[in-house]
Amino acid sequence: MSRPKKCRKVCHYPQTLFFMPEEHKGGEEVTLTVDEYEAIRLIDKEGLSQEQCSERMQVARTTIQQIYANARKKLADVLVEGLPLRIAGGDFALCNGSGEAYGCGECYKQKIHQMYAKPKGEHIMRIAVTYENGEIFQHFGHTEQFKIYDVEDGKIIDSQVVDTNGSGHGALAGVLSALHVDTLICGGIGGGAQSALAAAGIQLYGGVSGNADAAVESLAAGTLAYNPNVMCNHHGEHHHEGNCGRHGCGHHSCG
Repeated sequence: MSRPKKCRKVCHYPQTLFFMPEEHKGGEEVTLTVDEYEAIRLIDKEGLSQEQCSERMQVARTTIQQIYANARKKLADVLVEGLPLRIAGGDFALCNGSGEAYGCGECYKQKIHQMYAKPKGEHIMRIAVTYENGEIFQHFGHTEQFKIYDVEDGKIIDSQVVDTNGSGHGALAGVLSALHVDTLICGGIGGGAQSALAAAGIQLYGGVSGNADAAVESLAAGTLAYNPNVMCNHHGEHHHEGNCGRHGCGHHSCG
């Protein structure tokens, strides 16, 4: 029996999950796994060494070498052959700041996780809302604040506003995970962000507008009107075309 793969830590879930050449002449699409994407992001975009990348992703350097080599080969096929590229799947766990920063410096998610380390109680639902001046902010990837609510027996027992500290699309799901959020209420949200929330095990209620407090009260009462097919193409966010199952919607092999 083969030894199970060790989960690779991913700090930034990709914002865009599918790329199509302007002149596509046929051929099978190439699938880049999320952990392969993260290795490319850390080494080629952030300029980390393979050793530093292995520390960030919490796997052996030899593993990173293989992941990175596979990723570069796939990208070469895409560029040379003009093939479509899809980002999906892989053996990864979305970082929520619960462990050491591993070279991340001032890890905002780690600070948040420490702030909310106290158990919230098994009967409490923690709900986050994209927030601006009392209203539900309409673009998930650009929200500067979340309002966090603890709900028990259908009633709000606590709430506070938390800054996102400039976190972008790919990091916000990790921020919510660090906050121990169960559920998100928002307006528009892109496919990449939806997949990241699914990977973090966070239930989504999108396409909601109006007063944030009222929306949470409606959700607690089971009367919230929302759009289960919400999508947002704002500033490059792309719907993932119902392809949720390709990465398991949070049920990939790392759990």
